[in-house]
Amino acid sequence: MRPFDYQRAEDTAAARTASRAGATILAGGTNLLDLMKLEVMAPERVVDISRLGLNRITEKDGGLHIGATVTNSDLAADMRIRRDYPVLSRALLAGASGQLRNKATTGGNLLQRTRCPYFYDTGTACNKRTPGEGCAAIGGELRNHAILGTSEHCVALHPSDMAVAMRALDAMVEVEGEDGTRREVALDDFYRLPGDRPDIETTLAPGDLITGVTLPAPLEGRQQYRKVRDRASYAFALVSIAAIVRMEDGRIADATLAFGGIGTRPWRDPEMETLLKGERPSAALFAKAADVLMRHAAVHPGLEFKLTLVTRLLSATLEEMTE
Repeated sequence: MRPFDYQRAEDTAAARTASRAGATILAGGTNLLDLMKLEVMAPERVVDISRLGLNRITEKDGGLHIGATVTNSDLAADMRIRRDYPVLSRALLAGASGQLRNKATTGGNLLQRTRCPYFYDTGTACNKRTPGEGCAAIGGELRNHAILGTSEHCVALHPSDMAVAMRALDAMVEVEGEDGTRREVALDDFYRLPGDRPDIETTLAPGDLITGVTLPAPLEGRQQYRKVRDRASYAFALVSIAAIVRMEDGRIADATLAFGGIGTRPWRDPEMETLLKGERPSAALFAKAADVLMRHAAVHPGLEFKLTLVTRLLSATLEEMTE
């Protein structure tokens, strides 16, 4: 690990100023410290925001406001989350070990970096790590990589379980800008597709600071989070699904579906959701929905299995939730 300066921010204004000057924000550090040890990231200054009072969960407009430094453990265990947003609680519990959840924060989880092995190996080419260097993953060994939202410059997968559930819940990211004003950004607008600059992963500007996440009023219907991985103990998703389904008179009245393990960001397809609404559940309908979801998939050699896996996971989840 390279030497760096450590600073503890006294308030959000100090954190924003430091960020604007190029400092890296530290909250739980469960991802950042690993990247610093491997010299994938080598910040000259790290600013700790863990003591700014952003660790509260409060009610807001019929929903909840979750502070940026609320830990994953506290969020998953909160009775309001477990009762009204169980898809989020289940995603958090599927995401990491208890030790990591005790340190990992809500804001940090949204900003965690990909687990692409080529990104972590500084001896290989990676446009996400060094723009313009190339992508060793394309043409390399692919398994935990994306098939949606990719580009010729990057096929790295978005790793977060929590963000997938929040995408299904239409969560809004609260950001404090350089001038101190706060705004809310939908997750779909928060994450950028890689394009020709995969190193720029979000729409945050220098000086921006995540201060929280807002969940809207709870949605009606059953909620489920299912995750397929290489091993049952805290592995990243090969494919995951966050589903909220409401039935009415034997038909699918509403279906909200977000996916992990397949996209360069938490993935949701409005056209697929529209296809399901108003229809009676059937194996043929679920297979058609999977075809719509996969219509723009870019499947590199080694990732073909994800097409079958997505279809099976989607069908099994919808069958369970509509029975």
